[in-house]
Amino acid sequence: MSSAISTDVLIVGAGVAGLWLNARLRHQGFSTVVVEKASLGGGQTFKSQGIIHGGAKYALHGALSGASEAIADMPRRWREALAGKGELNLSGVRLLSEAHYLWSPGTIAGNLTSFFASKAVRGRVDQVKGSDLPPALQDPRFKGKVYRLAELVIDIPSLVKKLAELAGDSLLAGQDIQPLRHDGELVGLRVDGRDIHAQRVVLSAGEGMADLLKALNVSQPAMQRRPLHMVLVKGPTLKPLYAHCLGGGPKPRITVTTHPAADGQWVWYLGGDVAEAEGVARNHAEQIAAAKKELANLLPWVDLSEAQFATLRVDRAEPQQSGLVRPDNAFVDEQGRLLVGWPTKLALAPDFADRVLASLSRDDIHPTPQPPHTDFPKPPLAIPVWDQLLP
Repeated sequence: MSSAISTDVLIVGAGVAGLWLNARLRHQGFSTVVVEKASLGGGQTFKSQGIIHGGAKYALHGALSGASEAIADMPRRWREALAGKGELNLSGVRLLSEAHYLWSPGTIAGNLTSFFASKAVRGRVDQVKGSDLPPALQDPRFKGKVYRLAELVIDIPSLVKKLAELAGDSLLAGQDIQPLRHDGELVGLRVDGRDIHAQRVVLSAGEGMADLLKALNVSQPAMQRRPLHMVLVKGPTLKPLYAHCLGGGPKPRITVTTHPAADGQWVWYLGGDVAEAEGVARNHAEQIAAAKKELANLLPWVDLSEAQFATLRVDRAEPQQSGLVRPDNAFVDEQGRLLVGWPTKLALAPDFADRVLASLSRDDIHPTPQPPHTDFPKPPLAIPVWDQLLP
């Protein structure tokens, strides 16, 4: 086994949060090591819908909320990075859609229409018609209204691949992760027998955080899991759709994103209410039946006779909240050299990195020169869930 090594920041978890933070740190000259037990992006990242929210989703009850305001600047920051002009150079990452949409299958309630026209969301939401409608809604039988959000949808596999390229020699595949202490103080981690000393250790392992905290004998912060039961649909007649369908409540009735499968077909990935409380309670067959019924009601012109269906259970790992509610912001808890955090959603990965960098700055942590890591075993890139479940 190699001798002990040192790095400025040791990150555990190579999802979008850990990889984005890693790229930001390396861009500023910090030496880093990113440990991943399984595959790059293989946890919540590859199971996300790729939407870079700007907040309108969280204002469907007719007023801007804490969540909507906290996330409002994320689309701009992601767009700048995708253009190679932001905090990271993500040029080359595939953009699936320049916008996400809100669609109503009938008449939107008057207060919601007024809200969309209000100063609060001006510039975030615009109504679209005719040829500007998403392809899946360009049917004569569609009678609803559609609003274009100033958001975007990212191809997650290409994003993770790009972030892995920006990681350079910092990625390390490691299974057994144990604390490395000196005089009772955490000074790093022992990964598969390799001692890695670090000025700061950042845990960003999503659902794997519970096991990590247990291994480090750390009881806080507590983690919650918000379960979802997503549905995947692949078929030759599907056309791209990136939209929330409005229901009568504060959450989307259904959220659809469209992703390219390895065989060239499109896959619809369904979230929203259909995937939440009642969807979580359904078994696989019941959930598929419910999704088919919902799609038949909302999009009756779409031929699903040759479509393949699958379901996917996802636990969204987050810091514990009262009543299992969704956190508004990225979260980082500081315990000496240890930082524990969750981005809470894909779009907030930049916010997560901001919080870690602010902590380093407050503690006067500066980059130190380190030799390259030439002997690291590398974790593989994850396989998209639609290619695993719908071959």
